Parts: sequence; structure tokens; C-alpha cells
Amino acid sequence: MDVPTQSIYPHSATLFAAICACVFVTIGVFGNLITLLALLKSPTIREHATTAFVISLSISDLLFCSFSLPLTAVRFFQESWTFGSTLCKIFPVIFYGNVAVSLLSMVGITLNRYILIACHSRYSQIYRPKYTTLQLLFVWAVSFLLLLPPILGIWGEMGLDEATFSCTILKKDGKSIKKTLFLIGFLLPCLVIIISYSCIYITVLHQKKKIRSHDNFQIGAAGGAKNASASGSYVTTTSTRKAREDNRLTVMMVTIFLCFLICFLPLMLANVVDDERKTNYPWLHIIASVMAWASSVINPIIYAASNRNYRVAYFKIFALLKFWGEPLSPMPSRNYHQSKNSKELSGVIRSTPLFHAVQKNSINQMCQTYSV
Repeated sequence: MDVPTQSIYPHSATLFAAICACVFVTIGVFGNLITLLALLKSPTIREHATTAFVISLSISDLLFCSFSLPLTAVRFFQESWTFGSTLCKIFPVIFYGNVAVSLLSMVGITLNRYILIACHSRYSQIYRPKYTTLQLLFVWAVSFLLLLPPILGIWGEMGLDEATFSCTILKKDGKSIKKTLFLIGFLLPCLVIIISYSCIYITVLHQKKKIRSHDNFQIGAAGGAKNASASGSYVTTTSTRKAREDNRLTVMMVTIFLCFLICFLPLMLANVVDDERKTNYPWLHIIASVMAWASSVINPIIYAASNRNYRVAYFKIFALLKFWGEPLSPMPSRNYHQSKNSKELSGVIRSTPLFHAVQKNSINQMCQTYSV
């Protein structure tokens, strides 16, 4: 069957894709580069295992924004591939490999948060520096090893699709691994994110119920009206704070999941359900691709800028680059407070960059709760 040489995309669609690619290159390179510099320049943040996965994610997104997207922008502007056959075979390897690294890094971050909350006693053993390094090597190795079948021509092949002027995974002998990769690349992270964050939320609620029941027990055991009144006031304050933490945790999890769905669900559906070369909806494929590209821009915001310690690191980098004046100094959580009747600290204390540990002196041995 002859391959059509006429582009399936209208000129307005290719122009839109090219402009979006240019915008994402500018924002993505700057955002991911600043994230890398901020994390690498902050020893306090860098020592945590979660940061290693965020760095891996940022490196992958930076490579995607600095290599793949510029070539993609030129391709859509010219509506043809003009960089030669050799680069055409290399381009899809780096393109799909980077996407896989980003997705698996997101899975690694999610599992890291789940283990920190649900299996806290084993966290330090699982995320020793050498084990974390092995996990990162596994993420990068698997991401590119999945592309071996088309690279070797066993299951599809790398080449130019003239109808879409894209260097991608083509069919060979009527077979291609492309749809399988899209299904795995979407369904695996989707399942991990849903299951892990559901377990995180259930665990947090369960632990907070323990604290609430312990508070109620203390109120019932209070000997005097003054003590009971003070205890009741404390419970009201802590209940309000816990409600805010619950809401913040819920919003964070929903945001992560919705961003993942918005970015990758359209691309998965467009490539699995609709054949791009025979499609009657070319705009669908363009918009789906643009939304997937956007993930390389929003990842630094979701996984880094949402945490105060990371923001402090950003401000320090900006100060060094003379963007503005004095950076923020690292500050303890607002919920640190000095007990009136004791010199010991109570309330919420920050134990890691991405989580809070809620501790009360009276129930130190009972439970800990964490919020993202």
C-alpha cells in the first residue's frame, strides 16, 4: 500500500502545534532548569529520596523541552521532516524514552509518598542512597529498553511517516508496538496514582481518627471545668487545623490525578482508538499531542513549587541570578508553637520536604499523621 504524501493536518492545526511547542520550549527549559539548579544547590532538600525522583523527572522534561520539542516545532512549521534519516531514527527513541522516564518518575514519586506514610518504619531501609540510585537506574533503563523491539525492527520500526511528517514508530509486517506502549504508559501510572493516593488518604484519615478519639478520652477524664474547657478549646483548634489539612491533601491528590488525566488521556485515546493516518479528526490528534507536551511544563509546578522548602530553594536561585533581592530564609511550619505550660514544642512539625508529621507529646508513641 502506497504511503500518502499529502499532509492530513490543516495548516491552521500545524501552526497551532508549532506555536505551542515554541511556548513550551521557552517555559519548560526555564522551569526545569531552575528546578534542577534549586534542588542541586540545596543540600537539605537534596538528601531526601523524593528529591532524587523529582530531579530525574526534571532532567527528563528538560531533555524533552530542549531537544524533542524544538525539532517538533520546526517540523510543524515546515510541515515536513528536514533533518535527515539518521536523526529521524534517533528522534523517536529520545522522544518516547523521555516520555516513559517522566511517567515512571511520577510513579516513583507516588510510591515514595505511599511508603513514607503506609510503611514508615521501612522507609529508611527502602530508600537508602544506593537503593534509590538503583531505582532511578531502573526507571531510565526500562524506559529505553521498551523501545528495543522497534529499534531492532522486531516489532515495528523507527522511521518517517510522510502523512504526518513525523519520525515515529511505524508498522512492520503489519505490526507495531506503538499502541501497546501507549496503553502501558497510561494505564500503569493511572492505576498506581489512584491506588497509592487512595491508600494515603485512607491511612491519614485512620490515623487522625486515633488522635481524635484520644483527645475525646482526655476531655472525658478532665477533672475540673477549667481543664475541660481548655481541652475543649484545644480540640476545636486542632479539629479546624486537621480539617484544613484534609482539604489540602484532597485538593493536592485530585490536582495530581486530574493533571495526569488531562495531559495523557486524550493522547492515549487518540492513538489507540483512532488511526492517525486515516483520521477524520486531525485536530483531535494535534490537541492531544499538545496536552501531552504540556506535562513537561507543569510537572515542576506540581512536584516542586507546591512545597515551601522548594520555594525557598527557588528564591535562593533567583537571588543568585539577580532576579530579585534577598531570598526567603528557611522557616519552620506556621503550626510550630510553644506550649504555655511546657517548654516542649507541640503541634505540627515538618519531617520531610513533602510531608508534615503531626505529633503530640501525650501520644508520641501512638501514631503519626502525614499530609502532602
